[in-house]
Amino acid sequence: MENKEKTTIVLFSGELDKAIAAFIIANGAAAYDHDVTIFFTFWGLNTLRKDEVVTTQKGFLEKAFGWMMPRGANKLGLSKMNFAGIGPQMIKHVMKKHNALSLPQLIELAQEQGVKLVACTMTMDLLGLQQEELLDGLEYAGVAAYLGDASNAKVNLFI
Repeated sequence: MENKEKTTIVLFSGELDKAIAAFIIANGAAAYDHDVTIFFTFWGLNTLRKDEVVTTQKGFLEKAFGWMMPRGANKLGLSKMNFAGIGPQMIKHVMKKHNALSLPQLIELAQEQGVKLVACTMTMDLLGLQQEELLDGLEYAGVAAYLGDASNAKVNLFI
């Protein structure tokens, strides 16, 4: 059996443009038959949140984080030119006009291509996020699992 090239991405940012870039790179690498892992930590975890409210048992602080953070790929702001939420709408419009895939479509494509989407369990604990609040089909692990993937990869990106 031949060894596949490996690509890993740490998605630390919870901003739409950076998440789109991460998924475009991940899908491109997967299309070139790489084993791809995206490790979501801190604000990057918001990309994986379900759009709908999920009822969970949480303390006040964990609930507050949940209220303050964007709920899912459709709610992320831009890193530049956010303009109180108008910027993301402009970007989405331009992407649609040019027939580019939306972030939710890029996430779905990544899952179809076998990209490993890993939610950082330590960050989930810190931010009070629970598995029920995140998309289906994810893996859950800590930094040691990411380092195991990254140590064998030729491409390791931090976004």
